[in-house]
Amino acid sequence: MTTPLTTGAAEALRRLTAARAGHRPCPPVRDLLPPGDLRAAYAVQSAWAAARTAAGARVTGRKIGLTNPAVQAQLGVDQPDFGVLLDDMACPGDQPVDIGRTLQPRIEAEIAFVLSRDLDGPGTGPADVAAATAHVVAALEIVDSRIADWDIGIVDTVADNASAGLFVLGDRRRTLEGLDLPGCAMTLWRGEEIVSTGTGAACLTDPLAAVAWLAATARDLGAPLRAGETVLSGALGPVVPVAPGDRFRAEITGVGDVAARFTGGTP
Repeated sequence: MTTPLTTGAAEALRRLTAARAGHRPCPPVRDLLPPGDLRAAYAVQSAWAAARTAAGARVTGRKIGLTNPAVQAQLGVDQPDFGVLLDDMACPGDQPVDIGRTLQPRIEAEIAFVLSRDLDGPGTGPADVAAATAHVVAALEIVDSRIADWDIGIVDTVADNASAGLFVLGDRRRTLEGLDLPGCAMTLWRGEEIVSTGTGAACLTDPLAAVAWLAATARDLGAPLRAGETVLSGALGPVVPVAPGDRFRAEITGVGDVAARFTGGTP
């Protein structure tokens, strides 16, 4: 993923970087890139990640976005994408998440995979992903767009690191033995209110298939999945807006639970 940036891509990178630094959402960047040009958008993403790692951040995994038809409908896109996870995106489950680190946060529950071996071969399928998985855990991803009002197309969100923000991992580690990932049921609560439900089948029919898609796509773009990486495999239900002071808890049958609370709001 070392494609040189065109003038338009360089401007897209500047616009998104300024939005992060200034904590103010920016206009879409699709006007700066060729229509539907995902390689150009991933080049912007890669250049941003390279700048972050050069400044001391560490890549710890990837996130898959837009795997759930309900989420695609919410955001007006029709295909999955992926972004990079950095070490400073991980939030401890026993501490409040600083909502001031985000611009337009939304939350979704999903299954996170931790890899025990590289996934860099051709023709990677769900069985290969299963064989390369050390364990899975329940996860909450706090997605966040630097694009004003979430006015995104696929090129916008890819360039914007697949709208990645922060994430929280559950404590329970579960091997895949005997686990029916498509059949796993997810329930997400805000306080005592159920705000999102779904199953593993909503994630590209099977979270293993979603990770296989990621492995193939990342390999084609020159950045294959590596042992030790964490992969957020995609939302199991609709995303939910986050407000200061919110408390969320998700349960995924057979996998575990995970919780997050946010700063702000009324004590």
